[in-house]
Amino acid sequence: MEKYLIKDWRFYLGDNEIAWQKDFNDEDWQKITVPHDWSIAQDFTKNASSGTGYLPGGIGWYRAHIVAKEIGEFTDKITQLRFDGVYKNCQVWVNGYHLGGCVSGYSSFQFNLTEILSYNTNDEIVIAVRVDHTDIADSRWYNGSGIFRPVTIVTNHPIMIDRYGITFETAELRCDEAVIQTKITVTNFNEEKKVAHIKQNLTDSAGTVVTIGQKEITLSANESHEIQFEMTLSEVKLWRPETPNLYTLTTIILSNGKVNTYQEKVGIRTFEFTAEDGFILNNTANIKLKGVCLHEDAGCFGTAVPKAVWLRRLLKLKEAGCNAIRMAHNPHAQILYDLCDELGFFVFDEAFDEWENPKNKWWRGHNVYPPKYEGYAKDFPAWHEKDLINMVQRNKNHPSVIAWSIGNEIDYPNDPYANDLFNEMEGNNDANKPAAERIYNPNRPDTRRLTTIAKQLSEIVHKEDRTRPTTLAAAFPELSYQTGLLDSVDVVGYNYKEHLYEEHHRLFPTKPFVGSENRHSYQNWLATRDNNYIAGQFLWTGIDYLGESRGVWPKHGTYRGLLDMCGYETIMFYKRKSWWTEELTARLFTRPAKEKSADPWEAVYRKWNYIVDEQVEIRLYTNAEKFELTLNDDVIDLVFDEIEGYYSGIIPYTAGELTVLAKKDDKEITDTLKAVNQAQRLEANVWQVPMAYEVFLPKNEIIKQIELSLVDKDGNLTNENEVIGFTGENCEFLGFENGDMDDMTNYSQKYRRTRYGRAICYLKMSVDTQAKAVFSVAGYHDLVVEL
Repeated sequence: MEKYLIKDWRFYLGDNEIAWQKDFNDEDWQKITVPHDWSIAQDFTKNASSGTGYLPGGIGWYRAHIVAKEIGEFTDKITQLRFDGVYKNCQVWVNGYHLGGCVSGYSSFQFNLTEILSYNTNDEIVIAVRVDHTDIADSRWYNGSGIFRPVTIVTNHPIMIDRYGITFETAELRCDEAVIQTKITVTNFNEEKKVAHIKQNLTDSAGTVVTIGQKEITLSANESHEIQFEMTLSEVKLWRPETPNLYTLTTIILSNGKVNTYQEKVGIRTFEFTAEDGFILNNTANIKLKGVCLHEDAGCFGTAVPKAVWLRRLLKLKEAGCNAIRMAHNPHAQILYDLCDELGFFVFDEAFDEWENPKNKWWRGHNVYPPKYEGYAKDFPAWHEKDLINMVQRNKNHPSVIAWSIGNEIDYPNDPYANDLFNEMEGNNDANKPAAERIYNPNRPDTRRLTTIAKQLSEIVHKEDRTRPTTLAAAFPELSYQTGLLDSVDVVGYNYKEHLYEEHHRLFPTKPFVGSENRHSYQNWLATRDNNYIAGQFLWTGIDYLGESRGVWPKHGTYRGLLDMCGYETIMFYKRKSWWTEELTARLFTRPAKEKSADPWEAVYRKWNYIVDEQVEIRLYTNAEKFELTLNDDVIDLVFDEIEGYYSGIIPYTAGELTVLAKKDDKEITDTLKAVNQAQRLEANVWQVPMAYEVFLPKNEIIKQIELSLVDKDGNLTNENEVIGFTGENCEFLGFENGDMDDMTNYSQKYRRTRYGRAICYLKMSVDTQAKAVFSVAGYHDLVVEL
């Protein structure tokens, strides 16, 4: 198999009824690189939707011109055009031939070009793609617009394995031995009978090769045949979070002297969810899932996020003790699954946020009525089976994936389903709902219909994959367990209902439970930590994201992450690190002592300068066995807050340095706060990819992530906000991000204001190129960064 990545395209925002024609003149169109999200480069507008970040969609056209000889020889080969995802409602033409399209923005799809290319009159192949994202409120979060995932042309000799035609499974573990099974679907696209020899190898990271099996088969014209191999592998290197060992699975097909070779990364592991002991990996003890939910955007990139950006973010989450990701609430880009395999994250993959009826879509602020009702529901009846199968097939060989979620919060009351048991329910944001939205309406669809759909979806998944459980994220299990919605899934997921765990464990003693969506509170963590039958929790969220704004214009995103959109640590990061990790940690924060805010993300500061005798609250997030906090050699006593999960105390302010010495397991660390003065200069830190992870990134794409900070004369980070401008040499500007959900600056601009004294700039460089970035702030010396 040969693969050609189509990166260079031309783009036009708008419609044109003849742009599908091969000889259409697109010279004036914008030159762009795919993956590409056109919405993120548009102006924020109140005429768009708060739910999707106040960024517009529209209709866009893409055209790619390919010199056929660059692909290689495709005579007497099967040639396919493969899309990993286009958001959304796309139609595709090649050389003017209309091939079809895809409704979902999250499914992969492909077309056979073999016949069409045989008609070509020159050496040029022209691909045209029309994308229709005219809905302004088709989702409850930002989803981007355009060809936001890779596009490839793939050629194979006619006896071949089609996309997702290889399945790898770990059937059993016995001590240091593993029984592995593979299934391969081989197709003969010749018009005559052919004999093929199939061989499959497994190679570990050290280069040791083991032959799984080999077989000779005879295939009639246009026949497909499935073959299976099984072998016992000794001295196996298991995939686990601490050591995510990966093997290379190589499949070779030889026929008439022609060879097709296929390779992908796989991992050897077994797991199970149990009703009493939670999640069990590789036949060992209970492992608690310390998870976060993630949407797919990354600020200035929209949904077209480079792998290096995800790597930096995931390594930060790993530092906080995170070991699991829930793909909310749709299948994500393949690079994210690859990284989860490579870094050792467990994955809950999720298919749908709504089924055959639409949810409320907020477009003028969260829970501001009336909503809109655009979205996937209109396509669900015709497309759900195909899209669900697509999710399972394309991600089935990822060792990180441990569950298939068939839906998220499908069971909201009156959103849109209703039930006469509503008087027993806790409402969804009831305080803001009109009275009519909080009572039973017999004219709405009955929630019992959901039970039928859940059963159908679970059966589809089980038919495609026998090794992983199905789950769903229930918003109102108080009702749903009575309607049978939870009966057909293997693992029951509860969103924000920790107080029901004990009672419902008694009601369903044979069902495994997981917190599929959880708030960040200490009590919610204890409910997970202290009950073995709860497999784990998934925080909402791991990283701040665009859309689902809790405020009104101009707020266009959501602060709920352990990391902000820059990938910088929030207060919740350090809290979570003190609860989730074994490695010694200690982090000090302060704030004026006053009545606590209801917002757990209330402002706290890394400073020690207040008004003399002002009452100041000190907070310490630590997992130390013991610690000592001093101010100018005076010992300060802190008390552990059993509700909040951190140490705190209130003292009158005295100038000096606040220092904590923390100890655990014969190790010790210190953390110090001192007075932070006025900003004096701009500092830059070019984030370096850890050497062990360089191999996971594309070799022909260098992304520089430059962390920018306004610091005082002593190098302390300040909270001052200034506009930073960018100019550069031999590098491509990809964007600034500051994490400020009220900043309406167009993301294509080469300037942005800092937030809490920080921002980040992303640049792209060519390999072996010397580049330079210059950052300017009014009143400061320019900062020159050699790259």
